[in-house]
Amino acid sequence: MATSHDYIELAFSLPPELIEPCLGLLSGEGIEYFQEEQNKLYAYLPGSSWSEEKKQDIMKTLAASFGSIPPFTLKHMADRNWNAEWEAHLQPIEISDRLLIVQQNKDHIPKPGQTVIEINPKMSFGTGYHATTRLMLRQIENIDLENKRILDIGTGTGVLAIACRKLGNNRPILAVDNNDWAVENARENIKENLAENIRVVMFDAEDDLDAIFEERYDLILANINRNVIDRILPAIKNKATDCPVLLSGIMIYDESWLKKLLERLEYRIIDTLYEDEWLSCLAAPSS
Repeated sequence: MATSHDYIELAFSLPPELIEPCLGLLSGEGIEYFQEEQNKLYAYLPGSSWSEEKKQDIMKTLAASFGSIPPFTLKHMADRNWNAEWEAHLQPIEISDRLLIVQQNKDHIPKPGQTVIEINPKMSFGTGYHATTRLMLRQIENIDLENKRILDIGTGTGVLAIACRKLGNNRPILAVDNNDWAVENARENIKENLAENIRVVMFDAEDDLDAIFEERYDLILANINRNVIDRILPAIKNKATDCPVLLSGIMIYDESWLKKLLERLEYRIIDTLYEDEWLSCLAAPSS
């Protein structure tokens, strides 16, 4: 019997230039966990989320974009020590002269004045290893965080919430995720980084919006994917009419879609950053 921690691994063989576009398409199908190697993209999703219908949806999406389905293998992976898997690949990641992400208990030499965040990622999204996380962190660096109540949707490792606390935020932060491993991992990382007053709750961004918005926020972070943003941003605007949003998990090819969505919801774009095939957008209500 599959446990809640069993995973399906999809291993795609791809030329390097197609790895990021493929990752973006799979993110749009709700897959959040990836590992990149030369000419290989590994995608992981919980066994409980896998079905023949899910497989067909993914194959149709890839075929529609690439003209054919890239070669791939599918493997069921029983509960295992994911930490060991990740430890073999993670290296210190310099976000900027101001911010460094390192794996817990590994040697590192920060630059003078550089803030260090130690992350032990398990299988959670948000190590700094992916461009979407780096883009969010660079945007956060440029925001005045003091006295802001922050909501972090899809917190993953908790790295964005921790960064906000270490970069000057002094108000309560709510971090939510719909994955039990992510919630557990975020709590561990928050404790390890001595980042106080961050509450991590297992909420689904689509199903639990009423509970999430029992509080008011001054900044909302959402490093998720296009499909979820498309579904929840109208509700977010309705529930937090005056609150800026910082978004990522969006490919540069979808920028026109994002601009139309923000315009329709009466947000104005404050800043957009780009890296590889990805973008991050900070937007605020127009009125």
